[in-house]
Amino acid sequence: MSDELATPDMSLALDAPQNTAIVSEWLLGTSALLMQHQGATETAELIADVTSLEVRLWDTQFDQEGYRIVLVVEPHLYPRYDEAALKRIENAMSMVLGPAGKDIDEFHVRPQIPRLASRWREQVKTANGPKPSNQGRKVRLEPDHRVEDQLYFTNEYERELYQVLKKRQAALPDSETIGIMPLGGMRVRRRVLEPDFLITYRGRVAVIELDGPHHKGRAASDHSRDRQLRHAGVSFVERLNVEEVTTLAEVEKFVDDFLTQLGRQ
Repeated sequence: MSDELATPDMSLALDAPQNTAIVSEWLLGTSALLMQHQGATETAELIADVTSLEVRLWDTQFDQEGYRIVLVVEPHLYPRYDEAALKRIENAMSMVLGPAGKDIDEFHVRPQIPRLASRWREQVKTANGPKPSNQGRKVRLEPDHRVEDQLYFTNEYERELYQVLKKRQAALPDSETIGIMPLGGMRVRRRVLEPDFLITYRGRVAVIELDGPHHKGRAASDHSRDRQLRHAGVSFVERLNVEEVTTLAEVEKFVDDFLTQLGRQ
């Protein structure tokens, strides 16, 4: 079964109803791969870090369609998209769209707007205070920000997985335990990543990423992150889809399978 992404119908406008669901991921992924193949790896990685695109037909003239495109990026990444970076990304996307008679008239970037929590004042003040560690470094204004064992979690899915991992940790002897690091910042080449969980066991390191509704349409970005983690020495990356794994027993089986794979020498 092919994992090739769907391609928009280029005989229609990019923002036509038939194209809206697929155009963002298609244009991001195609442009990033084009830059990678041309050796422009920094530009490819910038494109892969874009969360989504807003694409709107802006003008039509002489059989050419002109579009307004807005890159939507995570707030902590926004400063990286300066004028020079935007120009490189715009040129890459123009090369993809040009053969189909589609131009870019306007090109912008904006930060993704955080979800507002009822206790946002407390979260902002806490975030601006002393930082005890590199754990949970990104500020995410999510409802009901969770803390357990003085570790931060951005949602209940992360905390439930942590509790299962901690239970497995307690069942192991002290001489053969696992290390559990949620939301730890990791510097790799040209960027900083924050895996959901970094796990150490028997001299090996692996990562668990939780995928939810916010990951839809982000396959290119996720693949780029996973590849960089492996290049940095992570043995493998496993993804837990919280929309498919809905019971505690399924989470426990996922963790057991993950630790079995990690423990293999």
